[in-house]
Amino acid sequence: MISVVVVAALAILALTTQIGVLALQRTYPAQGKAIEVAGASLNVVDIGPRDAAGPPIVLIHGASSNLQVMRQPLGDRLAENRRVILIDRPGHGWSTRARRDDSTPDIQGRMIDEALERLGVSRAILVVHSWSGALGARIALDYPQRVAGLVMLAPVAYPWPGGVGWYNKAITTPVIGPLLAYTITLPLGYFLAEPGARGVFLPQVMPDGFVGNTATALLLRPREFLANARDVVTLKAAVEQQAPRYGDIRVPTVVISGEIDKTVTTNIHSRPFAKAVPNAKLIVLPDVGHMVQNAVPELVISEIEAMIGEIMNGTAAAAAGPSH
Repeated sequence: MISVVVVAALAILALTTQIGVLALQRTYPAQGKAIEVAGASLNVVDIGPRDAAGPPIVLIHGASSNLQVMRQPLGDRLAENRRVILIDRPGHGWSTRARRDDSTPDIQGRMIDEALERLGVSRAILVVHSWSGALGARIALDYPQRVAGLVMLAPVAYPWPGGVGWYNKAITTPVIGPLLAYTITLPLGYFLAEPGARGVFLPQVMPDGFVGNTATALLLRPREFLANARDVVTLKAAVEQQAPRYGDIRVPTVVISGEIDKTVTTNIHSRPFAKAVPNAKLIVLPDVGHMVQNAVPELVISEIEAMIGEIMNGTAAAAAGPSH
């Protein structure tokens, strides 16, 4: 009798989840266009003037989110004068990936490099947040010809003490993970999304309507929740493997972090990274937490613009050749 009740409850939750997925996708339709690459279909939003001076700006979000988290504080404003490309990482938002195990910065970096090639972008400034700090660093290492500059916002770059949240481990466990993802994650997550997002903003206050405005609830779809958990669980080993190479990064690099970031500790990630990368500029902001792009968008934009100016001046000087 108990087993019949359990099976019936799981069936109801699974049905509720599928209805919820359809409702979410109707509420938050895709904003961009699909770019097909090996192993993934990447959703890309390409805005701003195509003929803008300087390299295009590519904005890449972190874990548990999608491109809207970068578009709203930064993307739309930068696109007033610059070409801006926003990408849903493989498996997130409206991007899909063929294999859930394609979770590491090296694999996702290859996919994003291929997408930029298809878009005709020879060199770009990468602006990356949180999880994607490791991704931006990896693209700069593996595809240096593609990267004109690197702006790292509260980046993950090194192994950290301890592990990851228990629920991410549970979701990546065979059988148990998919069972949870396809039954309770969406109904439960619906109630937890708002307080969870609020915690990431601390000590700053989360903007009103943030969860709805950024389509954060798309994360609760089973396929994305499973992909996100895999990204988080495999990240520590990935950064451990790539960290010794950071001294090889030669592009202009700016790192902006909050001193009291409780999500990605500045002393573990940003400070050592800025020390390892030749001539990197480090900006650590007192009283700022993890969501740097929301806390200080003007500062981030001014650093991006300054980098574009330096790159263009350097290009012009190189073109002019030695003076006589």
